[in-house]
Amino acid sequence: MRRRMIKSTVSAVLIVVILLGVPLAIIDTMRISESEHALLNQEVQRIGFVVDLQLAGNSFNAQALKQYLSPGHSAELVFKNRPSATVGVPPTDHPQSSGTYVGPTGERVVVMESWSPTETRIRNGLLLILGVAVLATIAASGVAFLQARRLSRPLSDLAQTAERLGSGDPRPRHRRYGIAELDRVAEVIDHTADRISRMLATERRLAADASHQLRTPLTALSMRLEEIIAAQDLADVKEEAAIALTQVERLTDVVQRLLTDARDTRRSTSTVPIDVDMVIRQQIFEWRPAFRSARRPIRVDGARGLAAVATPGAFAQVLATLMENSLMHGAGPVTIKTRTTGGSVVVEVSDEGAGVPVELGARVFERSVSGRASTGLGLTVARELAEADGGRLELLQAQPPVFAVFLTAFDPVL
Repeated sequence: MRRRMIKSTVSAVLIVVILLGVPLAIIDTMRISESEHALLNQEVQRIGFVVDLQLAGNSFNAQALKQYLSPGHSAELVFKNRPSATVGVPPTDHPQSSGTYVGPTGERVVVMESWSPTETRIRNGLLLILGVAVLATIAASGVAFLQARRLSRPLSDLAQTAERLGSGDPRPRHRRYGIAELDRVAEVIDHTADRISRMLATERRLAADASHQLRTPLTALSMRLEEIIAAQDLADVKEEAAIALTQVERLTDVVQRLLTDARDTRRSTSTVPIDVDMVIRQQIFEWRPAFRSARRPIRVDGARGLAAVATPGAFAQVLATLMENSLMHGAGPVTIKTRTTGGSVVVEVSDEGAGVPVELGARVFERSVSGRASTGLGLTVARELAEADGGRLELLQAQPPVFAVFLTAFDPVL
């Protein structure tokens, strides 16, 4: 590209130089020649007038005419009744003669000069024009080189940026080049890089959320299958199988939510009135075997018959996350307490463990923040699910830990 730009610019300048230089050289040559011929003709007219005056006074003196001749010029005089005369030394180097002056008595006067000085003037003028043309071409080449470099470097830079985007590095460079068109392209590429960065971040976040949200129902499903394997009574097998089917449905709901509107925290449009007691009982059934193995009881306290507006699968996922955190990080009995406050239904989950470390505090809901060697996603995802249903998840007490889910209370009148 750089070579093409330089060639095109220099070619355009050469065409302009030729179109202007050739006519200028011809005009300058003609001007010098015509000017010199005009001077010769003026000189021959002057000498002829002097000769006429001398002849009229019968006092012709050829030597007296030298003072009227320019240096290096000579004059040839031809008379009818007198012998011809020559004034000055006739030139031998490219002689050039003026027009012929014819006097009243028939005398003829011609002035001659060497044309070499005039040719030198013409040659110098042509060399000057040629030098200007060469300098213009060199200057145009320099300007073309600088302009080509100014344009090619941003294009190369933009090409590298685009290649970097294609190789998986979406960081914007925020470079501008002082050229409106290229700055517009750079701006579009930066916006594209920002969008790609956000998309990649969203996809990574979705993958992390998916792995965490799928882990809990899969863990519960595994426990149910272990119960089925260990069960001896057919009724127990049927009961555990029914619970396992419930887990499968919950797993399907989690996958569906991840594929639709669980990519962000916007308010969910699938909220319905739910029976809070039923969701709590379901979670107790799912987690009782694991807590029984850890020799930790599950207690339920508080108001009964509460109804809230939420997505059943999302609320179950939030409650399951709190139960799992209590199982992994807590100690002693786990208490699930329900109450109402204002227009909200509050479900508290607490235990008698060491609780949240002081240095973490409210940061426990941030991504990748964990008191132990875990992913640090559980509470973050749980809070996002609660907020998507118009509720919230809060840490009411750090030690011993008390987490509370606030949901909008269902009003049958409304």
